[in-house]
Amino acid sequence: MSHRHFIIYKPYGYLSQFTYNLKRTKKLLGELYDFPENTMAIGRLDEDSEGLLLLTTDGMMSEIVRSRKVEKEYYVQVDGTVTEEAIEQLKDGVEIGFKGTRYVTKPCEASILHETPAFPERGKKIRDERHGPTSWLSVTVTEGKFRQVRKMTAAVGFPTLRLVRVRVGNVALGRLQPGEVTEVGGFDV
Repeated sequence: MSHRHFIIYKPYGYLSQFTYNLKRTKKLLGELYDFPENTMAIGRLDEDSEGLLLLTTDGMMSEIVRSRKVEKEYYVQVDGTVTEEAIEQLKDGVEIGFKGTRYVTKPCEASILHETPAFPERGKKIRDERHGPTSWLSVTVTEGKFRQVRKMTAAVGFPTLRLVRVRVGNVALGRLQPGEVTEVGGFDV
């Protein structure tokens, strides 16, 4: 059996899954494309996050990509003018809550983006300038705890307003637009 692999730009407001059993209506990945049976998301982006998501029918590929050897890079818009001190704290690891306990994140890469990334407008407005300045950061992690990057920026005093995954290993979001799906031969992460 040959496996199939996809790169998608998960739009804001979609769940990183194909089924949802609760009564509330949610937007699911299967609404974006006619994926083959047994397609799974490799890792997840929460409903409020957007950007690069890899999908596959190959469970072994999923395990490889989700490993701690593969970097995941996010561009993060935060509330306020971020400081170098906050960046250094992110790099060193910060304490966040995870499954009811305290957890210190692994050291990561973090930097201030001096230009606003050229992402398409998000479906839901974030806020306007009357609420004060915002900053964009690049944060690259090798772990993926639940809402980890959001918790990390909040822990250093700069809550996340928008989160876009731009890279998983060597696979980049590139020029994909929200909702676009590209089938690829495989992932060279």
